[in-house]
Amino acid sequence: MKILETYNKEETKNLKVGLSVLLVVLVAFFAVLFSRDEITHKGGGNYYQVYARFNRTDGLMVGDAVRLAGMDIGRVVGAKLDNDFKAIMTLEINEKIQLPDDSSAAIVSSAVMGAKYIEIEPGGSEDMIAPGGEFSYTQDAMVIEELIERIIGIGKAKRQNKKETSEDGKN
Repeated sequence: MKILETYNKEETKNLKVGLSVLLVVLVAFFAVLFSRDEITHKGGGNYYQVYARFNRTDGLMVGDAVRLAGMDIGRVVGAKLDNDFKAIMTLEINEKIQLPDDSSAAIVSSAVMGAKYIEIEPGGSEDMIAPGGEFSYTQDAMVIEELIERIIGIGKAKRQNKKETSEDGKN
């Protein structure tokens, strides 16, 4: 560690902290990268493709899971824009899972800042979505920043109303 001897204690400490943070970021990056690769067709089997059209897919990526009742039943294998600038997601679903044609697909998060996935809510129809078919009902991803802005706006409005009410009472 002859290199560290040329720095004072504070610089050495900052260098060690910086290298530690860099190491943690690299480990996290590779963990996410390899965890996405693990969402593959486990156990073999055949899959069929269906499509889901969304206005916004913030954070959903090719390779992310498709779940039904919290269980992985497939994955997102493609994404493209249509002529109306809507995202068309191509989903591969295990052929053992037949979905009613009135089922819905929603983009959800596994945690507040967690990875996104598509959750399928099965419908009650007796007709099934055919291979190459499309979900009739979809729900876009919720953008956390917009939700936080709304909460802050509500708080500010309540604080302003409280302030105005207390000033009216003093007059």
